[in-house]
Amino acid sequence: QVQLVESGGGLVQPGGSLRVSCAASGFTCSTYHMSWFGQRLGQERELVASIGNSGNVMSPVDSVRGRFTISRDNAKNMVWLQMNSLQPEDTAVYFCGAVWSSSDRLDVNNYAYWGLGTQVTVTS
Repeated sequence: QVQLVESGGGLVQPGGSLRVSCAASGFTCSTYHMSWFGQRLGQERELVASIGNSGNVMSPVDSVRGRFTISRDNAKNMVWLQMNSLQPEDTAVYFCGAVWSSSDRLDVNNYAYWGLGTQVTVTS
């Protein structure tokens, strides 16, 4: 059974940090690009960061670039998103997604597998 399971979300004060994790199973993670998406309440899912199967990092969101860092360990089938200097606008459900390495990872419709998400809430 293919699964992506996120963990590590929670409530944090502005300026704080969190690291969310994604554990993959049931497929060969090394043949997929892995990405983190954020989805705010009532809004569409947005690509926050992506790391290719060979380690190439993509950070398309200006507001989080330099604050959020994605990493992976193919041997462990794990992906992480380190989130620093968190602000209230970062509040979202964060999803882990996997897309076949020959597909465009910028297109949310290309993703083969999704986790159920982990809630990150930033508030004072």
